[in-house]
Amino acid sequence: MAGEDAPTELGTVADELYGLPPARFTAVRNTHAQAARKAGDRPLADRITALRRPTASAWAANLLARERQDEIGPFLQLGEALRQAHRALDGEQLRLLSRRQRELVQALSRQAGRLAADAGHPLSEQAVQEVEQTLHAALADPDAGAAFAEGRLTKPLSATVDITGRPTTGPVSDLPRRPPKKKPAEAAEDEQRARREAQRQRRREEAGRAGQQAREAEQEARAREGDAEAAQEDLDAAVRHRDEAQRRLAALREQVTDAEEALRAARDDQARARGRHRDADRAARDARRQAGQAAAHAEQLTRGLEDGS
Repeated sequence: MAGEDAPTELGTVADELYGLPPARFTAVRNTHAQAARKAGDRPLADRITALRRPTASAWAANLLARERQDEIGPFLQLGEALRQAHRALDGEQLRLLSRRQRELVQALSRQAGRLAADAGHPLSEQAVQEVEQTLHAALADPDAGAAFAEGRLTKPLSATVDITGRPTTGPVSDLPRRPPKKKPAEAAEDEQRARREAQRQRRREEAGRAGQQAREAEQEARAREGDAEAAQEDLDAAVRHRDEAQRRLAALREQVTDAEEALRAARDDQARARGRHRDADRAARDARRQAGQAAAHAEQLTRGLEDGS
C-alpha cells in the first residue's frame, strides 16, 4: 500500500465510502484505516481517517453523480456554455441557457430526492435546497463541477456570485482526481441521451400536470354534480310543497263555496222566517183584537141581562 500506490488506494477507498449512506460511512472508514495500519501504511491510514462523513445533501449529490453519469456530462457542459455566453455578453443566449439551467437543476434535484428516498433516506427540504445549491455551484465553477462529477463531496457546494466565467467556489476537494473516462464521441452521445431524457422528463411533467388538472376537473365536476343533485332534491321538495298547498287551497275554496251557499240559504230561511213572524204577529194582534171585541160584547150582553131581570 505504501509509496506510489497510496493515492490510488485512497481514491479507491474514497469511491467506496462516498457511495455509502452516511450512517455506514464512519464504521467502514475505520475498518479501512485499521487495515492500512496493519499493512504498515500509516500515512494512508491517517488520510483515510481524515476523510469526513458527508452531509445528507452531499451524499445525495454524490448518489446523483454516480447513478446519473450519462446526464452529468451534458449538465456540466451547460456551465461552460453559460460562461462563454457571459464572456461574449450574448444576452439572448444567456436567457435561453439560464432557462435551461433552471430546468436541469430542478429536474436533477428531484432525481436526487427520489434516489435518496429509494435508498431509504428521504431528504429534508433544507437538504433538497442544498442539492440545488451544489448543482448551481457545479455550473459556476469548473473545479466544483469536476468535484461534483467525482461523487466524493463531504458538504454542499456554494457559489458566491452568479456565473461569470471565473471560479467562485474555492477549493472543493484534496482527493486525487479520477482520470476522465469518456471520449468525445461518448460525451456527444451522452449529451443526446440527456437531451432525450430532458424531453421525456418535460413530457412526463406535462402529462403529470395535465393528469392533475384532469383530476381536479373531475373533482370539481363531481362537486358540481353533487350540488346539482342537492338542488334537484330541493326543487322536488318545493314542488311537493306547492302541490300540497294547492290541494289545501282548493279544499279551502270548496269549503268557502259551501259556506257561502249555506250563508245564502240561511239568509233565505231568515227572510222567510221574518215574513212568517210578521204574518203571525199580525194574525195574533187581529185575534187579540177580535177576542177583546168578543169579550166586550159578551160583557155588554151580560149587563143587559142583569138589568132586565
